Amino acid sequence: FLSQTPWLWNTRQCWSGYPYQPLMPDLHYYYIVELSFYWSLMFSQFIDIKRKDFGIMFTHHIVTVTLITFSYVTNLTRVGTLTLCLHDAADVVLEAAKMANYCKCQKLSDLLFLTFAIVFIVSRLGMYPLWILNTTLFELYEALGNFPALWVFNVLLVILQVLHCFWSYLIIKAAYKAISKGKVAKDDRSDIESSSDEEETVLRSKTLHSSITTNGTGGANGTNGYLTGGTCSEEH
Repeated sequence: FLSQTPWLWNTRQCWSGYPYQPLMPDLHYYYIVELSFYWSLMFSQFIDIKRKDFGIMFTHHIVTVTLITFSYVTNLTRVGTLTLCLHDAADVVLEAAKMANYCKCQKLSDLLFLTFAIVFIVSRLGMYPLWILNTTLFELYEALGNFPALWVFNVLLVILQVLHCFWSYLIIKAAYKAISKGKVAKDDRSDIESSSDEEETVLRSKTLHSSITTNGTGGANGTNGYLTGGTCSEEH
């Protein structure tokens, strides 16, 4: 859809003819799908694993849903599509890295995570301020002057940039551990004490099971009159 639009390569086209810009069906459906996706993330966060950045992630979802809705109502949808596409680019690689991790493909997961780190930092700390914030803060003001919606829109976009900086710090930290240790370290956002306790309990029980005599066949000489490794002992 965006490849056929003039504002993908020239952001000044986002403000050409504003606010009398026609709402194309493709743009409408793009917005509806993205809005429903972020609404689902907001609700699923309460039933998902609770992480240390729960509050920050919830703030991100609130800001994103507000931005999508506000830009749709005020017909700032052209720059809205650019913002959505820029954010989705890194998420695709992140989900691929997660799937590789779940499939126990550690090397592929590590490679995809490092790729995600590069894409995220370039898109969120480079392209976002130079491409999106530049056109909303400067080109929009030059084209249309000052109006209330401009400031509300830009405040929300700047809040997103602050969140990008925070997550970039976590990603760089994880990427450094991945390079230094040879694999992606545990998610710094994780806060799952119960899972760790269960894993430790399982490991302790396995160790205990391997060292204790079971069914009369453990130990150096066995028990119940049988020696370890004997045929009779195995049959018994």
